[in-house]
Amino acid sequence: MDSILENIIEKIKQSGVAYDIDKITEAYEFAAAAHEGQKRRSGEPYVTHPAAVAAILIDLGLDTDSVIGGLLHDVVEDTPVELSAIEKQFGSDVALLVDGVTKLGRIPYSSREEQQAENIRKMLLAMAKDIRVILIKLADRLHNMRTARFLPPEKQLLKAFETMEIYAPIAHRLGIRTIKDELEDISLRLLDPFAYNEIESMLAGRKDQREALLDSIKERIAERLQKLNLNVHIDGRVKSIYGIYRKTYLRGKSFDEIYDIYAIRIIVDTVNDCYNVLGIIHDMMKPIPGRFKDYISTPKPNMYQSLHTTVIGKEGIPFEVQIRTWEMHYTAEYGIAAHWKYKLGISGGNKALDERLTWVRQLLEMQQESKDAEDFIRSLKTDLSPDEVFVFTPRGDVINLPLNSTPIDFAYAIHSAVGNRMTGAKVDGKIVPLDYKLQTGEIVEILTTSAPGHGPSRDWLKIARTSEARNKIRSWFKKERREENIAQGKAELEREFRRNGIILDEDQYDDFVLEVAKRQHFNTADEFLAAIGYGGIALSKIMPRVKDDYLKAIKPQKLQIPENITHRHTVGGVIVEGLNNCLVKMARCCNPVPGDKIIGFITRGFGVSVHKTDCVNVRQNISREEYAGRWVNVSWARNINAPFKASLQIISSDRFGLLADVSSTLSAMRVMIHAVNARELKNGNAVINLTVDVTSTEHLQNVISRLSKISGVLEVTRSGAK
Repeated sequence: MDSILENIIEKIKQSGVAYDIDKITEAYEFAAAAHEGQKRRSGEPYVTHPAAVAAILIDLGLDTDSVIGGLLHDVVEDTPVELSAIEKQFGSDVALLVDGVTKLGRIPYSSREEQQAENIRKMLLAMAKDIRVILIKLADRLHNMRTARFLPPEKQLLKAFETMEIYAPIAHRLGIRTIKDELEDISLRLLDPFAYNEIESMLAGRKDQREALLDSIKERIAERLQKLNLNVHIDGRVKSIYGIYRKTYLRGKSFDEIYDIYAIRIIVDTVNDCYNVLGIIHDMMKPIPGRFKDYISTPKPNMYQSLHTTVIGKEGIPFEVQIRTWEMHYTAEYGIAAHWKYKLGISGGNKALDERLTWVRQLLEMQQESKDAEDFIRSLKTDLSPDEVFVFTPRGDVINLPLNSTPIDFAYAIHSAVGNRMTGAKVDGKIVPLDYKLQTGEIVEILTTSAPGHGPSRDWLKIARTSEARNKIRSWFKKERREENIAQGKAELEREFRRNGIILDEDQYDDFVLEVAKRQHFNTADEFLAAIGYGGIALSKIMPRVKDDYLKAIKPQKLQIPENITHRHTVGGVIVEGLNNCLVKMARCCNPVPGDKIIGFITRGFGVSVHKTDCVNVRQNISREEYAGRWVNVSWARNINAPFKASLQIISSDRFGLLADVSSTLSAMRVMIHAVNARELKNGNAVINLTVDVTSTEHLQNVISRLSKISGVLEVTRSGAK
């Protein structure tokens, strides 16, 4: 028998779960045949990857179909095998799992926001339909991270980023600590190896001291609890490397200031036993004020339940004690997977499992109307954030929100109507501003009005932290303020048009806006303008594409170049059509250089003035009747060696020697400086305006690139009329 298959069967036998070994063997042989000849980057046969995924799923205790889905998860994507063949041989449930994982594809970390948003939407849909899909995907990602060392360095970083921002938070939300911790630690090792190695060294250096301390504490606690005749299990745990990193590097604490690096875990049979043991621990050791958390009466959203208290023993070293039941322990380690591994919550059946996953459906509902991919991804990461606050309603109900949430988020978490009617908020009985950052344990009261016509403010969109609140605010404006939204959207769009030099005649405006609206999947221009007005469309994200459409479709119609000009003559590096031996000069308003798109204007007595086609003076004057016939086609001659003046603006943090560094950089590039002006800005930065000689746009970009590398330089841009 194949040694890889033998390992899977051995793991199944050790698990104690009644798997269908014959069916799993059949699936392995199917996968091995499909992937035959394929290799991983490590040089191993490709089938070792799906086999490793299946092994992780067995560790999680998932069912037979899930293990088969893990073995076959790459077959449809990476081999000629069709999904119908899998359904025919292994059934519709397995086919659904394989199809769900295949549809997820790869989720890029940066750029391509549209593709990323769509892939994540598919992932949420698959999770809502069958949670086993994402469990297979997490197992797949875990093994890929374990073997990431075989990837090129840039792909290692890409995988680590997306794992840290998408997959580890999902594992956290599903409560699967075993996978979450390992994903975070591997990602940290790739992203910040210095910090990872430093923390690992500190833990290794204190290993003997830690083990002696934990053994001594466990012995004393066991001796005391033995008198109660309880069924107690006591062990110790060390905080994950990434957990320590978050508190040391991200929160500025020293290693010795982290009280929960070491923890004693006490597992008992009943909830009453948990509280009895807590009383004994506080009697034995001194509790640290403010460090007690009751996650039994107030579970975390990922189902985690436990009592946490930090105490100081006779050694004078603070440490955390966690007290929970066995069922709570299984859920803490395996989260949603504990329902398969230990058959928890069976009394509630599928209904109990569905209730645990309501957040997935809520997330889907909140994101359906989001048109802006970048906003969607940002909102998703906020909603998946492991940092949370727990606040109370005046009735004592617990509302959990992401860290830095405001009363606006709290109001909309209760109900849309509460948020829409809100006029203010009280925290612990005191009036607070709407941008107040809520803290765990606070009691929040929302002040409302019944006055007709009252609603949220558009400014709330900038204050709200959760996507739920922002989407409900947008929804209110969408339904209640249509005409106002259209007017607001039209004003914002026209302002952006002016800022980007998009000039449209009345007969062109409606057609152009309708075309833009259709590109954004709206049927009418009014729907598009209304979406801008209520915040559903971010103009800053779509304007580059809109400007490109304008330059391609509308602007050429405005360049009314006389058609009867056919002769071409070269003067001063510029080819002027139809004019002989005329004076040519570069317009100072935009300083064109070879490589720029240019157009000529016949001046009165000064020859042809050459402008960049996107120069503001061209945009403003090209369609004016009094200038008709004075615009001429011009182009750059070949092999131009003469220098051309270009204007640059440098924004930098102000410092001693900045101007000298700029001068020496240009000198080293043998670039002539014609004019320089420098001044200090009110924000502590400095601005330097330069006029230099360049030979082409490529040369200009090289100059900008070199200047951008100077210490303290924030931005280098080409200045002039735009």
